Amino acid sequence: MPRQARLDAPGTLHHVIVRGIEKPKIVADDRDRKDFVTRMGTIAFETGTSIYAWALMSNHAHILLRSSPSGLPQYMRRLLSGYAVSYNRRHRRHGHLFQNRYKSIVCEEEPYFKQLVRYIHLNPLRVKLVESFSKLNSYRWCGHSVVVGIEKNHWQDRDYVLKWFGAKEAEAKKAYGEFVKKGIDQGHRSDLVGGGLIRSVGGWSSVKAMRRLGVREKSDERILGSAEFVKQLIEQSDKTRKEQFSILQRLQQAALLVADVCKKEKVSVTALKSGSRRQNVSKARTQLAKQLVEECGLSLTETGRQLGVSPSAVARSLGRQDNSKSN
Repeated sequence: MPRQARLDAPGTLHHVIVRGIEKPKIVADDRDRKDFVTRMGTIAFETGTSIYAWALMSNHAHILLRSSPSGLPQYMRRLLSGYAVSYNRRHRRHGHLFQNRYKSIVCEEEPYFKQLVRYIHLNPLRVKLVESFSKLNSYRWCGHSVVVGIEKNHWQDRDYVLKWFGAKEAEAKKAYGEFVKKGIDQGHRSDLVGGGLIRSVGGWSSVKAMRRLGVREKSDERILGSAEFVKQLIEQSDKTRKEQFSILQRLQQAALLVADVCKKEKVSVTALKSGSRRQNVSKARTQLAKQLVEECGLSLTETGRQLGVSPSAVARSLGRQDNSKSN
């Protein structure tokens, strides 16, 4: 059976799973681990890829990320090929290190984001790389320690993860920690490591119950999400293939515009996207909202993502600017 094309468009949420070829170790020691994680972060920063959760194991790795304008394939190619060359040179080995085709599952955000962050960050505890949940808090080779504030990675989007758990950092960290701890007893979650109907509806028993009731849900092995999400994503993917070059151009134009305005207003892109309400950041965000929509042709949703605010906040900003002109 021929392989299906990967589903990807800028801003798509992916659960990526990388395995060693025939499941050997992909890291031999902490020097290898540091090399892999540094590359993962550096390339994410350079390409604008958002990384929310990750765990590096001995023979595989999990990454929850949102693809950038350059796309998931380019990011993964740079990460895996660069690391494999470095690993082979250091350990004097030849041949492939990773399975030729990494696994990427497009995920519906609202029902799965928190579940995926928890599942991925509990991996080291699940396979006993760490002895206890408290030890996981300071474990360097997993994004959990960054979210709880022990380790620091400038390239990991910690703020976005915490926003799912509370408006203020302290309460969000507490809620996040409690949520992750509650997932320890769940063990391995096969429903979170692949797509398709069985995983999306919660198991084979659910599928059989649906069939008895005559319910037919649209599904795709590349997607973890509801039937409506699958339908929309495939339709979007078909449309995207026709318009991808145009979309990429608009996003590249937007990225240049964001960088230019931030430079003029003397704010960092990170501060802009973090939701900061400092006066100069708000000023830059207001200016960019109008330009990204009118000049770059971005949707309110994509504009909000570029500015670190909700689509409704973008709409309110545009409304205020129009009202000020009319007055």
